[in-house]
Amino acid sequence: MPPAKNTSNDPAAATQDLLSEAGHATQDTEFFNPMPPGYVPGRHKYVVVFGTVISGIGKGIFSSSLAKLLKDKGLKVAPIKMEGYLNVDSGTLNPYRHGEVFVLDDGLETDMDLGTYERLLDQDLGRGNYVTSGQIFQKVLQKERAGGYLGRDVQMIPHVTGEVKYMVRELAVKRDADVVFIEVGGTVGDYENAFYIEALRQLAFEEGEGSVCYVALTYVIEPPALGEQKTKAAQLGLKKLLEAGVQPHVVAARAKNPVEQGAKEKIAMFSNVPTERVFSMHDRASIYNIPEALREEGMDRGVLTMLGLHDRLNARNEDTARAAWGSFVAKINAKRKYKIRIGLTGKYAALRDAYASIDKAVEHCAAHLNTDVQFDWIDTTKIASADVPKALAGFHGVIVPGGFGHRGTESKIACIQHCRETGLPYLGICLGFQMAVVDFARHVVGLTDAVSTEFDPDAKNPVIDILPEQKKIEGLGGNMRLGGKDVLIKPDTLAAALYADQLRGQKPDQQTVRQRFRHRYEVDPKAIATLEKAGLVFSGRHPSQPIMQVLELPQPGTPGSEGRPTHPFFIGGQFHPELLGRPLKPEPLFMGLIAAGIRRAYPDAAREDISARWLIERGLQPSG
Repeated sequence: MPPAKNTSNDPAAATQDLLSEAGHATQDTEFFNPMPPGYVPGRHKYVVVFGTVISGIGKGIFSSSLAKLLKDKGLKVAPIKMEGYLNVDSGTLNPYRHGEVFVLDDGLETDMDLGTYERLLDQDLGRGNYVTSGQIFQKVLQKERAGGYLGRDVQMIPHVTGEVKYMVRELAVKRDADVVFIEVGGTVGDYENAFYIEALRQLAFEEGEGSVCYVALTYVIEPPALGEQKTKAAQLGLKKLLEAGVQPHVVAARAKNPVEQGAKEKIAMFSNVPTERVFSMHDRASIYNIPEALREEGMDRGVLTMLGLHDRLNARNEDTARAAWGSFVAKINAKRKYKIRIGLTGKYAALRDAYASIDKAVEHCAAHLNTDVQFDWIDTTKIASADVPKALAGFHGVIVPGGFGHRGTESKIACIQHCRETGLPYLGICLGFQMAVVDFARHVVGLTDAVSTEFDPDAKNPVIDILPEQKKIEGLGGNMRLGGKDVLIKPDTLAAALYADQLRGQKPDQQTVRQRFRHRYEVDPKAIATLEKAGLVFSGRHPSQPIMQVLELPQPGTPGSEGRPTHPFFIGGQFHPELLGRPLKPEPLFMGLIAAGIRRAYPDAAREDISARWLIERGLQPSG
């Protein structure tokens, strides 16, 4: 155990306490068993998920699905994703190489797997739920430079592995977790994750029997030319894990079709795992079917037995959670009444993972609104502004997502102009919000050279800018504005109607919603009065600073809109609403877009229809 915390005013002693909190390895002992303050051995359990054969086989989906089952039973769960790359976070990664950047409420930029955990667990995560090799090495070297290892030569074992164990245990304490789910990125056998595997081998040794459950995901190949399932790659991948000193307790076998009994038996024989604990994780119609599939196979009960957790369960909580999830899954799997087309106009359209959270947010809303959404991806770098009307023909709604850089933005502005002028439902996200301001300034206000200083630092009419006084707000410095922030919503607006459920019970002049941000540029405060005078409504603002966060055009017939631009559904957020979309809590801006798209596609649909009811309940105006 670490020494007692220093309570004196001696800075040197206080610093030494901080540096020594990860434990000691002295000349007297080689054991390095770091324990964070408040850690109770035996209180917390661990499920560790490894991948073999290939990367990207669904470790996050499996881990989050199993974690959901245990959470449904009343247990507190905390996931952590361990990445092998040396980047400190995912903020600088190209979407084409690693998918979208998912921003947590505390501002940490992570990879898209954290979004999977948040959606399936309906749980906000933070810095403790994500670690990279870069973070680990940075902490170790900082401690070494400050003398934190008492003169020892710093090594991968025990110091780097000790830092990994400390972070895992610290997460367990901070979240008071019954079970910590640890997903090791990459594939067993990679150099970059070997120290994670060794640290987690040590974790099981130190915590004792019945404290850690190892799960290995593998891949069963089914070559079309052979017409049968082959397990040799799976066997060799599992052998790599055994060579690292890790004996898996469960094997989940990914495959296109259900894994046959003979294949399971081969995998069991070569991994020392009982056949009944070899689970077929074959392709399903939806990832949302995976939790129930795991439950039917008894995976949750098996893990609870291995970890000795049956006495902590809440059966009533499980019944309620299972019913709610089952209702959503039934909607996902049901045949839908309507079908609409939504266009996403971005510059990473060639890779769906670049907009994974938008895809999922639309998927949730489509299920709740009983419609199939055909999601078309339009690369704005490949269409000219003059071709936009033809490119958007047949759509019932358009999303312009976030992004950085000038490439493709003029076509995005043309898309927004087309939506605004034709009544096509529109949702702008981050850059889509900013480009909507530029479109309005150019084509309604008449500032034909309006632009963002991101694209033209010397612009004469910079309606979007990064301002010196804004750099000081909330300690931003020159960096991006990141993480969860409150948005003050203006009453009697489209935004207020869409977020009515979240605003209920708040004082009319203090109604806020919390959203996640990732941007540098803002609406120039000098342009706000001009834009508002011409009819643009800023319905969401920073609670105390001149930062505009939601814009909209009023619906036709809105009091005070006479002689001003109106629109059936035109809204944009400076934030990223897709990051908060959850299966059982669909994001309101996306719900509004899909509902408006249904009303555009089916103007004669009955007012009793679910999309019409959703709009009417919020005081909006469906057609029909």
